[in-house]
Amino acid sequence: MTRWRRRGVLPAVARTTCLLLLSYSLCLAAEEPVYHTPLAGEAKRVTFMGRQVDIPAVDRADMTSITVGASLLAPAQGQSPIIPVAALYHRRITDQSYRRAMVAVFVNELDYLRDLGGWDLVAQFENDTLPVAGRELRDGEEVRGTALYHGILLGSLGAGWRRPVAPFQVDNDLRVQLVARGGYFYAHPEKDTAPGLWVPPNTPLYGARLRCRYDGLRRNLLELPHEGVATGFDVDYLHRDRWRGEGGGADRGDHDYAQVEGHLVAATGVPGLSERNRFLLSLYGGFTALGKGDRFNAFRLNGAPFPSEQYDLAWPHYSGVIYDRVLARGYATASAGFRRELTFFLYLSTLGSYIWADRSSAVGNNRVDFDEMHGAAATVALDSAFVWDSSLYLAWSWESGVMRNGRSGNGVTLMWNKLF
Repeated sequence: MTRWRRRGVLPAVARTTCLLLLSYSLCLAAEEPVYHTPLAGEAKRVTFMGRQVDIPAVDRADMTSITVGASLLAPAQGQSPIIPVAALYHRRITDQSYRRAMVAVFVNELDYLRDLGGWDLVAQFENDTLPVAGRELRDGEEVRGTALYHGILLGSLGAGWRRPVAPFQVDNDLRVQLVARGGYFYAHPEKDTAPGLWVPPNTPLYGARLRCRYDGLRRNLLELPHEGVATGFDVDYLHRDRWRGEGGGADRGDHDYAQVEGHLVAATGVPGLSERNRFLLSLYGGFTALGKGDRFNAFRLNGAPFPSEQYDLAWPHYSGVIYDRVLARGYATASAGFRRELTFFLYLSTLGSYIWADRSSAVGNNRVDFDEMHGAAATVALDSAFVWDSSLYLAWSWESGVMRNGRSGNGVTLMWNKLF
């Protein structure tokens, strides 16, 4: 090294490298004076490795796709080192109606809006009816005595008001809905259920929901938030008709309860940097009024990719382990991150998250209670277009222990989405 410095070779190499990098930057600037990210649905011509690539337009008002994937957890979540996911998504928007379906066989969401001349007829259905018994965690381990089959089916019917908002894409609107709700709740033990575990009765459900949504986000080629804000809230009231509390007999428990949830998701540019760089933010919160929360009406918190789809925006986001179901009667999360467009079809994201949750937890072998927990998570993810009109999501996440109830860990997630 000393010999190179003495002969002036190292300074010459440094000068040459700087000149090459400067020349390359100037060439890019000459080719792309102002770079604009390809946006969802729009046709665009881009330059990639010296060649012109034409991106075709996509009708975002009529979309059908499937998503399959899994998370590999280390250490395992209870007895589950792998958490699979598979779902069918469909959206069809016309001047007269709006249809959306997220179908995963045992967990489904169906929405239908019909324009009645300035007002909407609103019909919704949802169910969470997994055919496996749920077990609560203690220090990251499943407690077998808490095993219980339980599920819910809910239908809603009511009226709504909806108006388009900027940037006036198919998923940009302001909507307010008020619906009546009715359904059914069931619960029954399995062979590992402890004799003293509280098992509530099967019961009809009645109630109402006020929902408000604003979606002003512009999405990029991979449907990721690129610019704008989305926000909203839900106020729910439900009456459980034939209900007994944990005390049994005359104990009505949380016979009636009200819950409130809200969210805000934003994406924007980074001052001084090109459009390839985006800043991401999400805030979520929910609470059950008067502490009337139990294992069967608790919010379900799921780790997931940074939200983008119009309805998915409202689901609580925490960037820890993907597709794990954490029960909480109150929660607040905040996530902030940075996304870099490496090329027009490849995006690298880093995200940090904080969570507070009044989380369900096994107390002994036959009792479930709630404990306040705080935690943090970090995620590094790649989103990429793929062959056959599809995309890939690959992420590594670390989480401090709220998801596993006291045990920190890592997770690797791979998901494939195919557009038809």
